[in-house]
Amino acid sequence: MTGSSEDWLNDGLDVAGSDSGLWVSGVDYIAGWREAREAADRLNRALLAMGFELSTVRAVASSDEGGRGVVRLAGRPGAVERLARFLEGARGHGGAA
Repeated sequence: MTGSSEDWLNDGLDVAGSDSGLWVSGVDYIAGWREAREAADRLNRALLAMGFELSTVRAVASSDEGGRGVVRLAGRPGAVERLARFLEGARGHGGAA
């Protein structure tokens, strides 16, 4: 998944992922991360289709201490507010909750 710049993962939204914590021997972090990556990529494509720049809001794949996939939303406050307004509007027009 790419954004508006070549180095979109490091373009100002510093997000701690699975590499920021203690790894436990024998836990398969990669399988959970792969699942999370697929979901994050799908959400990022949807954000791009809605006109968001991934340098302001994006989904980030990670895994937790048990190796389960985790998708985090990272964003600048203004972009997150815009996304929240969109989601609230979608809910009011028959969108999924």
